[in-house]
Amino acid sequence: MDVTHRTAGAPAARRAADPLAGYHAADFPWYGLDEGWTGRRWLGQVGTGQRAAADTGAPDYGTLGHGDEPARGPEARDTRRFAVVVTVARRDVRRSADNTGTLEATSASSAAWLAGAGLLAATWPGNLDRALRQNWLDQQSALAWDLADDLEGPAWSSLTLPVNGLPQPFRYRESEHGWVLAGEAPGVLIGAYGRSVSAYGVGFTAVTDLAAYDGR
Repeated sequence: MDVTHRTAGAPAARRAADPLAGYHAADFPWYGLDEGWTGRRWLGQVGTGQRAAADTGAPDYGTLGHGDEPARGPEARDTRRFAVVVTVARRDVRRSADNTGTLEATSASSAAWLAGAGLLAATWPGNLDRALRQNWLDQQSALAWDLADDLEGPAWSSLTLPVNGLPQPFRYRESEHGWVLAGEAPGVLIGAYGRSVSAYGVGFTAVTDLAAYDGR
C-alpha cells in the first residue's frame, strides 16, 4: 500500500489563502456523508504517496470531516462525536519518484490503512505522555497496517451502505477507539472512521460543493 504521508496541492502560501486549493487540484471526485448527515462539516487534509517522477501536483487522497473536529491535545474524557471520510484515488502500479522501483497500485486496503491511521491519530489515550504516545502510535499503526492488508480476515465483517444512493459492500471493523470501514465508489476508493456515530446509519455521496466544508 503506497500511502506515505506528504502534503500535496498548491504551495503553502496559496493553501493558507485558499484551504480548498489542494482539493480542487485532485483528478478524482471527493466523497463525504450524504444528506442524511445534518451536522457540521469541515475540511481535513489532502496528501500524496511517493508519486511518479512526472508529478502533476494532484493529491492521491484526502479527508472530509463531519461532526466534532479533532482535539488539539489529549482530553481527560473524550466526548467528541465524528465521522471522517477518506477518498483515495485509484492509481495503477507506477514508477517511484527516484525511478528505482515501482509503487503498488492503490486498493481498498490503502483506504483501510489511511482510515485506521486517522482514527488512531484522532483518539490516542489522553493519559499517555509524549514519550509514550509515539510508542503507542507505532504499535497500534503496525496492527492497523496488518489488519488493512487482510480485509477478508476475521477482524473484518461485511456491511452494505449507500454510495450515491446505491447499495455498496464495505468491510468494517470496530475497536475500543471507534470504527473503520473500507470499500469502493465510482472512480475512487473510500475509507471512513468514526466515533460515537453509528457506521450502520451513514451513506456516502460525491461532493458537488466543497464550500459546504469550508468554515471560513
